[in-house]
Amino acid sequence: MAQVLEFKLPDLGEGLTGAEIVRWLVEVGDVVTVDQPVVEVETAKAMVDVPCPYGGVVTARFGEEGTELPVGAPLLTVAVGGPDADRTPGEDRRPTASSEASGNVLVGYGTSKAPARRRRVRPGQPVSAPRTTPAPRTTPAAGVLDGPVPVISPLVRRLARQNGLDLREMTGSGPEGLILRADVEHALRAVGVQQVRKDRTAATEPHARTAQAPTPAAGTAVPDADGDVRVPLKGIRGAVADKLSRSRTEIPDATCWVDADATELMRARAAMNASGGPKISVLALLARICTAALARFPELNSSVDREAREVVRYAAVHLGFAAQTERGLVVPVVRDAHTRDAESLTAEFARLTGAARSGTLTPAELTGGTFTLNNYGVFGVDGSTPIINHPEAAMLGVGRIVPKPWVHEGELAVRQVVQLSLTFDHRVCDGGTAGGFLRHVADCVEQPAVLLRTL
Repeated sequence: MAQVLEFKLPDLGEGLTGAEIVRWLVEVGDVVTVDQPVVEVETAKAMVDVPCPYGGVVTARFGEEGTELPVGAPLLTVAVGGPDADRTPGEDRRPTASSEASGNVLVGYGTSKAPARRRRVRPGQPVSAPRTTPAPRTTPAAGVLDGPVPVISPLVRRLARQNGLDLREMTGSGPEGLILRADVEHALRAVGVQQVRKDRTAATEPHARTAQAPTPAAGTAVPDADGDVRVPLKGIRGAVADKLSRSRTEIPDATCWVDADATELMRARAAMNASGGPKISVLALLARICTAALARFPELNSSVDREAREVVRYAAVHLGFAAQTERGLVVPVVRDAHTRDAESLTAEFARLTGAARSGTLTPAELTGGTFTLNNYGVFGVDGSTPIINHPEAAMLGVGRIVPKPWVHEGELAVRQVVQLSLTFDHRVCDGGTAGGFLRHVADCVEQPAVLLRTL
């Protein structure tokens, strides 16, 4: 006889108390294996797959896509040890609660065994899923088939589903017809304009017969009658908003800045990359300079414990860097950046940036930073006054590197110039320390050989 076990939303760690269901990966009646991802959720820090610790047949799901659930709320129930459970693909044994439960459900860090399969939609590939009886997957309210339509991310699929858009009727602007978020947003704007016109027609022509617009899902950003849009501050965007507000409220920050001649740094990078091997990024060189400067000025690699009224100086440098994604700004963290060389930093920046854009960063990769590097020069701007990433004590901002007139060795010349800005918590140090840190960074940018002292 089968035993029905309830799987609850696990403790996500890092102070997280809940998550929003983005996409169910299994249906009622599906056969699941131990540690198979069953639902994709978005927390305030990342989008992650939740693995089920039981093997068996899914008998119930709790919560529709878009629903927010607290930690400990039921996610689904699984019949373990029943006859249907014997039909797990690739296996011919009866799962039991003891033999088929891993007990390892910490989101974002993996489980004890690799998942047997992942039902993610890939461009040009069909979705495969184990079923006891074949049946089409549809969402009656939205009329959107969750089939092999190529989309850039699950969030795009959810956005279309919540607003009643049929992805099969859309033509994507991405490679090989890949549907991008911009395609869905363009379609939503078109629908919004049409609805505004209908509303105005109904107001001016009482006897006009207009179609009833579909009711949008809760929390969906759609234009109102005036064309205005309200975007809910939730998920990652909400968490970022809360953190920035807290930073401005709690931290008495100050900013200093300096222009630096980056010509020699760029020449050094070109020489490194010409010697063969993996290419070194400018961001990696700036990160290496940051860690060298923090070794000289450890006051800035710290945070303030308000309750204890203490400044906590960290022995290790866990370097955060700002990364812009379609879901908002995130700050992945390079662990132990002070122990890495430029090549290692380049590889880690590339890995974390890719994970940020795909929405697969884990909570551990988004927390625990001690200092942040913000390269806003990629947006084509020269300067900024960054907001400190609470609870850190400082952030270094880097503008674009562009040719400018510069006095070099007593003569006017065209040099590669960059503006550097440091925003710091005035509680952890005074202006002399902050200025010394920024000046050392600028010296290393202008004369990379200065770094040889610390290598």
